[in-house]
Amino acid sequence: MKRRQFIMLFGGTAVSWPLAGRAQQARPLPRIGYLSVGFGNLGADAFREGLRDFGYVEGQNVLVEYRRAGEQGQQDALAAELIARKVEIIVCGGSQATRAALQQTKTIPIVTLSSNPVAVGFVASLANPGGNVTGVSLLAPEVAGKRLQLLKQLIPSVARVAVLWNPDDPTVHLSVEETQAAAATLALTLQILETRNADAIYTAVLAALNERAEAVVLMPTPLFDGRAEQIAHLAIQKRLPTLYFSKEAVKVGILMSYGPDIVATIRRQAYFVDRILKGAKPGDLPVEEPTKFELALNLNTAKTLGLAIPPVLLALADEVVE
Repeated sequence: MKRRQFIMLFGGTAVSWPLAGRAQQARPLPRIGYLSVGFGNLGADAFREGLRDFGYVEGQNVLVEYRRAGEQGQQDALAAELIARKVEIIVCGGSQATRAALQQTKTIPIVTLSSNPVAVGFVASLANPGGNVTGVSLLAPEVAGKRLQLLKQLIPSVARVAVLWNPDDPTVHLSVEETQAAAATLALTLQILETRNADAIYTAVLAALNERAEAVVLMPTPLFDGRAEQIAHLAIQKRLPTLYFSKEAVKVGILMSYGPDIVATIRRQAYFVDRILKGAKPGDLPVEEPTKFELALNLNTAKTLGLAIPPVLLALADEVVE
């Protein structure tokens, strides 16, 4: 190669290197939307942990837009806002958030965390979701009956139970139906009470007392997640044992819970984000179900209510708050 040709070739290559580097640096980071209804800061914190599990650090190799809706139907506007921000994926905490996102888009991938995504039409099946939704099913309806069985073990004499539920949650009616079926086999009388907002919770607890309920079962819904501590204090004042599905609620005063590890399931949503960012289609990623369910007990609450926890339940408990 002649000297002039070598200089021209080397010079051209040298110029192209920084240009390629600048182009690579200019590539925008993937933008993820995180939409939740309830969960407080728990959902966002757990999702961040999940992202770190797969090597993502906010601001370095991924951007996350967090939006948390209140109880006044804000999720629809927030879902539209995330879409306007041109997010590549919408991660949803709860069925209400998933429904809001799915009503806004049929093309942007959605990673759900919901009780029964098949029954409410979010996905075609767990194995083959189809469409633009995949994620994690909490299996909340399927374990609703187990909570009543545990209540019966805790208080064998219990006969009347109040059930608080939020009919605005698209999947909670499945848990109510499962609870009713279990109550029939356990000879329990249920009082079904609607609670669409925070004020209705206080009214429902008073109604339960008026009907001489001996315990209160809270159906899984974001409305209760962020108010578990207030509900626990109110129920303790009224001498009512309380049951929920999340051990996080037991940590703040709810008597007993039975359900999947909610933090672990939220963290698992990051797996789906990672797969989608690497080219997978949400409709091809099977929806996962929890494989472990946890029993949690609050001994302080039990003592305040004058309840003795049977040794068999203590032996079964995965977490005991003392």
